[in-house]
Amino acid sequence: MFEFSSRLKTISYVLILIGAISVGFSFLSGGGHDESHEGDHATMHDDHADHASHDEHSDHGESHDAHAAHSAHGHDHDAMPDTDDFTYHKAASRAIPENNHFYSSPSHHDAEHMHHQIENKPWSNLLVSSFWALALGLGALFFMAVQYAAQVGWSVVVLRILEAMSGFIWIPGLIILIIIITGWFHIGGNHVYHWMAEGIMEEGSANYDSIIAGKQAYLNGPFFTLRAIIYLVGWVGAAYMIRKMSLRYNQPGVDYSKNWIKMRNFGAGFLVFFAVTSSTSAWDWVMSIDTHWFSTLFGWYVFATMFVSALTALMMIVLYLKGKGYLEEVNDSHIQDIAKFMFAFSIFWTYLWFSQFMLIWYSNIPEEVTYYMARFGEYKGIFFTMVALNFLFPVLVLMSRDAKRNRGFVFTAGIVILFGHWLDIFIMIMPGSVGSNWSLGLVQIGTLLGFVGLFINVVFRNLSKAPLMPENHPMLVESKHFHQ
Repeated sequence: MFEFSSRLKTISYVLILIGAISVGFSFLSGGGHDESHEGDHATMHDDHADHASHDEHSDHGESHDAHAAHSAHGHDHDAMPDTDDFTYHKAASRAIPENNHFYSSPSHHDAEHMHHQIENKPWSNLLVSSFWALALGLGALFFMAVQYAAQVGWSVVVLRILEAMSGFIWIPGLIILIIIITGWFHIGGNHVYHWMAEGIMEEGSANYDSIIAGKQAYLNGPFFTLRAIIYLVGWVGAAYMIRKMSLRYNQPGVDYSKNWIKMRNFGAGFLVFFAVTSSTSAWDWVMSIDTHWFSTLFGWYVFATMFVSALTALMMIVLYLKGKGYLEEVNDSHIQDIAKFMFAFSIFWTYLWFSQFMLIWYSNIPEEVTYYMARFGEYKGIFFTMVALNFLFPVLVLMSRDAKRNRGFVFTAGIVILFGHWLDIFIMIMPGSVGSNWSLGLVQIGTLLGFVGLFINVVFRNLSKAPLMPENHPMLVESKHFHQ
C-alpha cells in the first residue's frame, strides 16, 4: 500500500495556500493587480487609434466617412457601408484593427467593454488553471477507458494511477460550473462569456448583436448550464464506476473475468459519451469566449492538449512512485511506452495546431483570421513560446529511445510540457476575455501552483486508499512481463 507522506502533504498544502492567496488577491484587487501593464496597453491603444485615424483621414477619406456613419448608428451591427470592402458582417470587420475592439481606443461602448475585460481578469485566471487541471483528470479517464475497451495488457500496472487522477475531475469541474453560473447572473463582475451580456440577443437593444443572436438556441444560460452539469455528472460518474469495478480485483469471491468484461463494455460505452462531450465542452467553455469565431478543428485541438497533459502527469507520478520504491512491476519498457505516447501526441497536437492556423491564415477570410490577429497583436511572444514548448521541445528531447528511458530526463521534460500546455490554454482564453488587459505574473503562476497542490493532494490520497496493483486482473501477469 502506498503511504501519502507527511512531507508531500505539506508541499501540497503550501501550494494550495499559495493558490488561494493568488486567487484571493486577484479578486480583491478587482483585476487591477498590474496597473502599469494596463496603462502601457491603454497608451498603446490611444496611439494606435490616433495613428489609424490619421491614416484613414488622409488616405482613405471615403472609408473614414463610412466608418463615421457606422459609428453614428451606435451598436447596429447590420449598418455597414454598402461598398465592396464592407460586404462581410461585423465579425469580419473586426479583422481590421480600427474596427477591432481589441485594438480600438476605449470610447463609448469600447470603454465599457474594456472595463468588463479588466473585471474578467480574476475570473479568466481562474478559468485557465481550472480547465488545465480538468484536462489532467479527464485525459486520464479517457486513456483508462481506452485501455479497457481495447483490452490492453501492458498498462495494467499503471491503471490505479489513472483511477486516482480521474478522481480529481470533480474539483476543477465544480469551479468551472461556478464560473458559468456567476457569468450567467453577472455576479462579481464576471463577463468572461460575452454572449451572456444583457440584451445582446434582444433586437432593438443597445447591445444587440445579430450574429450572437443567431446562436441563441445553443448559447443561452439555462441550456449552457445544463450541458455543463451533464458533462460533469457523466465524467465523475464514469470515474466512480470504473474505480468501483476496479477495486473488485482486490476482493475475494468475485468473478474476475466477468468483471473485466463489464469494465471493457463500460469503457467502450463511455468513449462514445466522451467523444461528444469532450468537443462540446471545449466549444462551450473555451471557444464560445470568442463568440463570433469558430473552428471545426477546435474540439480535436483541445482534446490533444488535454491528452498530452494527462499522459505527462501520469509519467511524472509513475517516476515519483518508482523513486520512492513503489511500482516494482513497472519497468523501463512501461516508461518508454508512456513517453512514446507523450511524444506521439505532442506531434498530433502540433499537426492540429498547424492545420487550424495554416488554413485560416492562408485563406485570409476576415471573420476567421481575426482570431489570430488578436493573438499576434498582444500575445505574440507567449504564442510562439507555447508552440516551442509543446512542439520543438518534445521533438528535440523525447525522440530517441534512450531519452525515453532516462527518468530524470523525462521528468524534466514533463514539467516543461505541462507548463507549455497551460500556456496553450492561457492563449485560448485570455485574448477573448481580457483582450489587451492581460498579465502573466505571480498571480497567474500562483493560481497554477494552487491547482498543482490540489491535484497532488487528491491524487495521492486516492492512491493511498487502495493497493497500487489490481491483484486479480486477468492481464496483470502480461503487464508485469512486458518488455520491448
